[in-house]
Amino acid sequence: MATAFVINSPFAQTPVSVIPANFDFHSHSTVSDGLLAPHDVARRAAANGVDFWALTDHDDLGGLAEARQVAEEAGMRFVNGVEISIEWKGIPIHVVGLGFDHLHTGLSGGLDALRIGRIERARRMGDALAAIGIPGVYEGALCYAANPSLISRAHFARYLVSIGIARDVPGVFQHYLTPGKPGYVDHRWATLTEAVGWITAAGGVAVVAHPGRYKMSGGEMRKFLDEFKEIGGQGIEVTCGSHSPDHVLHFARLARHYAFHASRGSDFHGPEESYVDLGKLPQLPEDLKPVWRLIR
Repeated sequence: MATAFVINSPFAQTPVSVIPANFDFHSHSTVSDGLLAPHDVARRAAANGVDFWALTDHDDLGGLAEARQVAEEAGMRFVNGVEISIEWKGIPIHVVGLGFDHLHTGLSGGLDALRIGRIERARRMGDALAAIGIPGVYEGALCYAANPSLISRAHFARYLVSIGIARDVPGVFQHYLTPGKPGYVDHRWATLTEAVGWITAAGGVAVVAHPGRYKMSGGEMRKFLDEFKEIGGQGIEVTCGSHSPDHVLHFARLARHYAFHASRGSDFHGPEESYVDLGKLPQLPEDLKPVWRLIR
């Protein structure tokens, strides 16, 4: 296990308070589009030396109880997490929620509505792919979705790889499932105000997920972060699986500018489909305020 130092912190969730030497606040299980069940993700995180861990499945809280139980049995601190799909000025963006009350009806009700929309979107994606000569993709993708209400582009991609349409999942996304490609279908996701509102009303902390992945100009990113901060957002992922060293430097500067707390997350989906394994990220720049300080 990674080294941890005993402190007296008002942000502890357990009787023993430690500075997490290795925290990972972005990961997925089969409850959304991950390849491992929540208990297996928890065990892998613990085996990799993670001290403080969050499961952040897309738009669903169904794996949290199982993840918490196994994490605590393995000696990790656990924080409730979710990754909410939003759209801001036509740009798909993800917002991670951390440390919230998972029983809060405003949050759970909002996520319920998003999942209903996902099913209809998936059917339309199947129709779009059938129109270009690839039938049965919706039904095939369902075989890869442990939670049918959270069928996603990742499940479509895995099925398309299995039938030889592309060599790997990134190739499917590149040619079929991103905006402008034949299998992409737009959807009405949550607004930024809705997502941040759900998280904060439930007592949680809203964090911008993997900001380096969004197709935004520098000016658009600043406008987005201005709005995010104004409505109650408090954090940004600086070190994450898809960020290059240059991304880390850039978003560290933005974290300082906006006085955001910095998060660190692998965005782990499974051994075969992840940028980096759980807990194997570089550390945050030392001068940044880690987001775990806000978790009560």
